[in-house]
Amino acid sequence: VQLQASGGGLVQAGASLRLSCLLSGHNIQRYSMGWFRQAPGKEREFVSAITINGGTFDASSVKGRFTVSKDNDKNTVYLQMNSLKPEDTAVYYCAAKGGLLGSDNYTTTAYNYWGQGTLVTVSS
Repeated sequence: VQLQASGGGLVQAGASLRLSCLLSGHNIQRYSMGWFRQAPGKEREFVSAITINGGTFDASSVKGRFTVSKDNDKNTVYLQMNSLKPEDTAVYYCAAKGGLLGSDNYTTTAYNYWGQGTLVTVSS
């Protein structure tokens, strides 16, 4: 499994960005997908996840602003980020786990595969 994240960039507060993560080598329908982020000097933290049956989970810090979705035909998972804030600045990583997610869906150890990350910078 290879994951390729893209779509990051520099935007002003209040703007929107859509991140994409292409899963190569396997059918994305067999994987639950997650988005994490890591700001400078901080630990990697959970953002959002979507299970193989379409259920979604969001961190409280992004609930109502970020939306995770998946296009099975394109083998791609998306993270639509609206109303961006400076505190959203981080490297964003996509991750994959074969099968369903458990109650540990917000932990990095729940996922088997990781992409290389894409940088999102939000200026005030």
